Amino acid sequence: MLEVEIYRQMAEKVVGRRIVAVEAPDAWFVKGTEPAEVVAAVTGRRVEAARRIGKLLVLDLDDGSRLGLRFGMTGRLLVDDAAAIDRLQYSSEAANAAWDRFRLVFDDGGDLRIRDPRRLGGVSIEPDEGRLGVDALELTPADLAAALGTSTAPIKVRLLDQARVAGIGNLLADEILYAAAIDPARPSASLGPDEIERLADRIVATVRDMAARGGSHTGDIRAAASTDGLCPLDGAPLVRRRVGGRTTYSCPVHQT
Repeated sequence: MLEVEIYRQMAEKVVGRRIVAVEAPDAWFVKGTEPAEVVAAVTGRRVEAARRIGKLLVLDLDDGSRLGLRFGMTGRLLVDDAAAIDRLQYSSEAANAAWDRFRLVFDDGGDLRIRDPRRLGGVSIEPDEGRLGVDALELTPADLAAALGTSTAPIKVRLLDQARVAGIGNLLADEILYAAAIDPARPSASLGPDEIERLADRIVATVRDMAARGGSHTGDIRAAASTDGLCPLDGAPLVRRRVGGRTTYSCPVHQT
């Protein structure tokens, strides 16, 4: 989500520009239709707005249609040959044009492209925004309580469910739960009202903090895990495990 918000800000540079050509060389990267249909749908259209909901970047076009861009863990956005983010945790920094999976060319000669070494992102026409939950930056305690419900699933699993809370990825979830002093493996329904309020507050605050730092890979707990492996708060050895199938770092002392 943090990276996609940075991409949204970069994509503002293409608002008002008209698309004169589309390159979609990787059919796998185009979701729900054929590349030729995407090319036909957006060629000649002007970009009216760039929006984000969760991890989805949406370009609104002048005929009322929408182009959805997803980046996965390894996709980067480039506008006019400038990268919005230089480094991603799980991706390469190499400028390899073979990794350019999708490109819009504008009437002024500039372009927008997605460079994705592992092909984990994708593009689609008319993405279903209704499938996404409330955006993490707009989350309230009531929203969070509804998202958690009476589920016995680990709290981290619930936070990563984009249909319930849109925009939280694996690294960000670890940082949020570290800041909220909540064990990632605790059953979602075990949180009391005060904990829900604290967690909702930490979600919004951590998202804003990580965005200001430049992305989810800048988090304190992940940095500690890759250096001395000690909790930055109390010095206890961090625990590495899998929660919901995702690699997870947490402190066994203050996260309960």
